[in-house]
Amino acid sequence: MSAVFLGVRHHSPACARLVERTIEELRPAHVLVEGPAEMNARLDELLLGHELPVAVFSHYRDGHRAATSWAPLCDYSPEWVALRAGRAAGAEVRFIDLPAWHPAFAERANRYADAEVRYAEATERLCRHFAVDSSDALWDRLFEVEPDDGLAARLDAYFALVRGDAEADAGDRAREAYMAAWVRRAVAAAGERPVLVVTGGFHQPALRALAGIRDSDGTVDSAAQAAGAVVPVGAVGAVGAVGELPFGGGGDGWPLGADGWPHVPAPPAEARAGSFLVPYSFRQLDAFAGYQSGMPSPGYYQQVWEAGPEAAADGLLRTVVERLRARKFPVSTADLIAARSLAQGLTALRGHPRPARIDVLDGLAGALITDDLDRPLPWTSRGTLSTGSHPAVVEMVAACSGDRTGRLHPATPAPPLVHDVAAQLARLGLDGGHGSSYRLDLTDATDLERSRVLHRLRVLGIPGHGRTAGPESGIDPVFTERWEPRPSPGREAALVEAGAYGAGLAEAAAAALTERTHDAEAGADALAGVLFDTVLCGVGALSEQLLAELAARVEELKAPGPLGDVLATALGLWRHDRVYGVARGPLLGAVIDGATGRLLWLLEGARGASGVDFPRLRAVVAVRDAVLHAPELLAASRATVAGIAQRISRDPDAPIDLRGAAFGLRRTLGAVPGTSTDPAEAVRTVAAAGPDALGDWLAGLFALARDEVTGAVERGGGDGGATESLVDVLDSLVCALPDGDFLSGLPALRQAFAFFPPRERERIAGKLLERRGVRGSPRGLLRTTADPLLIARAGALEENVSRVLSRYGLGAAS
Repeated sequence: MSAVFLGVRHHSPACARLVERTIEELRPAHVLVEGPAEMNARLDELLLGHELPVAVFSHYRDGHRAATSWAPLCDYSPEWVALRAGRAAGAEVRFIDLPAWHPAFAERANRYADAEVRYAEATERLCRHFAVDSSDALWDRLFEVEPDDGLAARLDAYFALVRGDAEADAGDRAREAYMAAWVRRAVAAAGERPVLVVTGGFHQPALRALAGIRDSDGTVDSAAQAAGAVVPVGAVGAVGAVGELPFGGGGDGWPLGADGWPHVPAPPAEARAGSFLVPYSFRQLDAFAGYQSGMPSPGYYQQVWEAGPEAAADGLLRTVVERLRARKFPVSTADLIAARSLAQGLTALRGHPRPARIDVLDGLAGALITDDLDRPLPWTSRGTLSTGSHPAVVEMVAACSGDRTGRLHPATPAPPLVHDVAAQLARLGLDGGHGSSYRLDLTDATDLERSRVLHRLRVLGIPGHGRTAGPESGIDPVFTERWEPRPSPGREAALVEAGAYGAGLAEAAAAALTERTHDAEAGADALAGVLFDTVLCGVGALSEQLLAELAARVEELKAPGPLGDVLATALGLWRHDRVYGVARGPLLGAVIDGATGRLLWLLEGARGASGVDFPRLRAVVAVRDAVLHAPELLAASRATVAGIAQRISRDPDAPIDLRGAAFGLRRTLGAVPGTSTDPAEAVRTVAAAGPDALGDWLAGLFALARDEVTGAVERGGGDGGATESLVDVLDSLVCALPDGDFLSGLPALRQAFAFFPPRERERIAGKLLERRGVRGSPRGLLRTTADPLLIARAGALEENVSRVLSRYGLGAAS
């Protein structure tokens, strides 16, 4: 009995050919493949006849952890070829890796994520030796363009070398121990027939050692020893960091299931976990789009798999030229000939027996790009295509990537959510196709339900429709929505993947919103969006849990501005909602109380430099509105809030705009005994700090108490008994400013008066004309031929010129 280990690179045509040829020659009893063991009972589903690429999408969710992962497969994936060819050869085909939900995959969204980061030092040495720029170019040089003769030996040597320099983490060791148990069991069951094991090359040396496969002299395989991969079968401590694994008790080191094979771990009873097939695309497979595993440029390597490197190179040249010409990029026949000649020359110069991908791309770049490039060509390294890349480079990468999207066989099982969504769309008349537009009346019960379904799909990220009009906040007096069709590539896959959140649409939307609430990086601005989305989705009783969690989260937030948005949203819904049924709700009340208390604490401790913080001013406005319109919800009384505002307004270390806002809040809520709320008196005090400080202070005041101040403008006087109006005081102060101070303070003063709407600014202008005994329309002061700041600077410049001319006796005669 024997086992043959094929270490492969994921999505490598050369490795796929080797797997296919090895199965044909060996006719093994078992073909064991790196993949999720929980899918073994569903291999018939995987082999239904899908149009590849597809992926096994797995999800896991419990009270402490949520995880999703993908195991993509395309025509030239060695794992896919092993499944297809092994089944055709009559072998028993099985996946042998741990389930995707297992903690061994806790930090991995892609089962086939390469271990290349961990053996970067070895590949860098090889890149220097072979004079190539990247690990992808190195792989092409060693394997893809070389003849297939001796390929298995070269792969063994390569993976033994890179594994020898790398240290497997606890997750890898757990997976390798589990896969080795499958190998030992298959070898025992195969009798005299061979067993073929197809895994990522990083795992191959360790599996040889763990499986106990020995050389002819009876010693453990020397390649495995060289890789440092000999690990005792029962070494539970090696994997303890990734969860409890049931080792011990049997010679295979893993308990056997009822079918005689290693037991497949099941998720905890309280967890939701599952795996489903989803369509995948070449775009998702491409390293230039951020994919973590295997080969880049899937469209190009699909051609290598189907027709060989020479045909793939010719096809890439033609496709790039066609794409560039379609985008009006000038490419002549001479350019195409030059690109082909350069590619052929580079192939020969680099000693490649057949053209490699980089030969073609470098040939195209040399022939088509005449500009200086400000960054290296993207195929010289691994990573996403950067913004601002040359148009020809963008088209080259797109041509290499390809635009193929997989399709599942119609008989493929789907998660319950897919069926629930289809039923709801049909029941509500929303299944008229992705090109349909919908105008919904939110006061109509049926249209409101339609709106909720569309919003639930939106928060789950299901493409198809986008809202172009509708209420944007809790106080927006809009009672209609309009939804327009949107491009929907990947809709089928998105629905399947959303099934990880729940079996029904409402449940799934609530789970997605809860996840956004739990996000440790979610700030108050994100929570405000979650709050309004919760209302828009109308997720029923589940919204109560969401709102309770939001109420708890707001007490942990640190930024006043975004927290003010949460308060404003919640208060607007609590006061004015006429559509969604949440007005005067107790849970919204808890959010309002928690946000108000937290804001008062943050505002009193605020420190900062000069300038106006508009989000923070809006937060103070939200506190004011909560005290005025929902005092019964708040733990803090009106007098308490007024006292806090009094302290902030007098705190010299508080930001000046916040001091103005606190003064306005105190004036709105009523005077604290023994203090004055006359703005004219306060303005004289603040003006001593300079015109910039005055403008910032006024911005805070006008943001909070514009109506009250407007009254003082018209009446003159305030609660403190002054007889001079605020406009009179400001006019006197501004007119007394030196030219330099006036120019310095003008931007801040204009910014402060921007809080007044046009009609109120016109009344203030009329007051100024009246003070000067001038008759006429005040609109003349509000409409200038140029920017008032520019006019003021021009006047100051003219005055300076006149003084210089006078100094030298060059001034105009009297």
